Amino acid sequence: MWIAENEGAKFWLSVLTELQSRGVEQILIACVDGLSGFPDAIHAAFPETKIQLCIIHMVGNSLKYVPWKDYKAITADLKRIYQSATDRKPALNSIVLLINGMINILVSVSHSVITGQI
Repeated sequence: MWIAENEGAKFWLSVLTELQSRGVEQILIACVDGLSGFPDAIHAAFPETKIQLCIIHMVGNSLKYVPWKDYKAITADLKRIYQSATDRKPALNSIVLLINGMINILVSVSHSVITGQI
């Protein structure tokens, strides 16, 4: 276990370097949270690693672009997706609802831009 006051890219590079010195030869996939410099630190120690941004962080970051009036509906749609059973049909239906909601938002924003309201 590693503990530090700040868990920046420099800290994680030291952790990865220590893992390497303990015998870890390769990391296939690293799921990261968007910390600046973290992918570079990973590639410095393990150059062949595939980097993937955590889906929870991706969704969270994308929600900042949702207008406040639509926020509750969009997050409710997302909640249905995350809480759906392993049966694909309910999950796909929830995704379709979410996409339709996002299309409506895009149409509304586009109209506002065209008419000069934004």
